[in-house]
Amino acid sequence: MAPTSPGGPLQGIVVVELATELTAYTGKLLVDLGATVILVEPMQGSPLRRYEPFVQDQAGPDRSLWWWHYQVSKDALAADLDNAADLARLVELIGRADVVVEAEQPGSLARKGIDEAALRAGNPRLVWVSISSHGAGDPRSRQPSTDLTLLAEAGPVWSCGYDDHSVAPVRGGGGQAGNMTAHYAVMSLLVALLAREERGGGQHIEVNAYAAANVTTEFASYTWLVAGLTVQRQTGRHAAPGPTLPTQVMAADGRWVNTGPPRRGADFAALATWLEDLGVAEEFDEFALVQMGTELEHIGLDQMEANDLVGEIFGAGRAAMFFLAGRLSAYDLFVGLQQRGLPAGIIYSPEELLEDPHFVARGWVRPVFHAELGRTLGYAGAPITFPATPAAALRPAPTLAERS
Repeated sequence: MAPTSPGGPLQGIVVVELATELTAYTGKLLVDLGATVILVEPMQGSPLRRYEPFVQDQAGPDRSLWWWHYQVSKDALAADLDNAADLARLVELIGRADVVVEAEQPGSLARKGIDEAALRAGNPRLVWVSISSHGAGDPRSRQPSTDLTLLAEAGPVWSCGYDDHSVAPVRGGGGQAGNMTAHYAVMSLLVALLAREERGGGQHIEVNAYAAANVTTEFASYTWLVAGLTVQRQTGRHAAPGPTLPTQVMAADGRWVNTGPPRRGADFAALATWLEDLGVAEEFDEFALVQMGTELEHIGLDQMEANDLVGEIFGAGRAAMFFLAGRLSAYDLFVGLQQRGLPAGIIYSPEELLEDPHFVARGWVRPVFHAELGRTLGYAGAPITFPATPAAALRPAPTLAERS
C-alpha cells in the first residue's frame, strides 16, 4: 500500500498498529505528531467499529464516534492472519516500518506466525511496542480485562468520586486506562526513536497498562506504601487520607469553578490587588489576612500545622476566591485566576469546552469533512502544537471500503 504522509515532527515515520482498544490512543497521538499510522484489522472489521455512540444514533461499522475519534487520519489494512498471503503481506509491511504497536495477548502473535525476533533482525531499526494488561510475564495478561477492571484494580477508581461515601466510586469516562497507557507508550517510543538516531538500532518496549494506571493515582499508591494509609475520595479535589477543604465554588451566574488555593506571597498579592481593583476590598472581612499573606514566601502544610496564624492566612486566601466567585461569572473568575497565576478550571459541558476561546485560538478543534454526511465536523486535535512542523489536515477514520 502507499501510505499517506502527513506533516508534523514525526513526518516520514511509519507505524504499524494492530488494532485493539489499548493501542488506539497510542496510534492517535502518533498521528497527531505526524506519523503515518497503518491500522491492521480483521477482514470483517475490528470490533472497535461497534463501540457506541454512533452518529445520529444509527449503528454501523463506519458510524462509531469512538472509531472516528481514535482512528482519525489513519490508513487501514484488512488482514486475516490465518491466511498465508495476508500474513506475508503484514510481515513485508513490518519489514519496512519504523514502529510496531500491538496489544495482543502474550504469545498470540508467535502462534500466528509473527516472529518478532526475526522481524527485528531483518529490520534492525524497528521499534516494537508491546502493550499488555499486566505485563508480558504476568498470567493476568492472558485473561480478559476491560477499562473498568484495570482502573478498579490499579486504584484510580478508588480515588474518584464524592465526599458522600454512600455514593459508589466513580470510573472516569473515555477509556482512561487506555489513554494513560498510551502516554507511557508514546513517551517511551519517542525516546527509542531518538536513541535509534544516536546508536542506529531499534528496541523492544513493554508497556504495562495496570502499572500505567497505578502510577497515575497521585497520592494513593505511595501513601499506602509509605504510611500504610488509604486515601479517601473527595468531590473535585485530590483524594487524601483525611478530609480537606472544598475547592469547587458556585459563581454569581450559577456555574461552577474548581479552584486551587493561594500558597505563595505573589498569589496573595494578586488576590489583594484584584479585590482593590474591583473596589470590594473593604467588603471582604479577611482582607488584612490576605495582605499579610503577601509577606510569606510559601505556605506548606507543615507551616499551617505549626503556626495557627499561617493557617488563618491560608484560609483567608481560599475565602477571598469564594468571595470573588459571588461577584463574578464563572468564566470571568476562571480567566481572572488563571491570568494571575492561580490554578482554576471552569466546569464545562463537552460542547462548551469545544467553544472555549483558548482552545479555539490554539486551533485545537480541527475540521474534518465527512463526504457521506456532506458536512464538516469539529474534532479534538493534537494536545501539542509544533509551529515549525504543523500537522496536515485531518482525514476521517478509514471505512471498511477504504481499506487496502
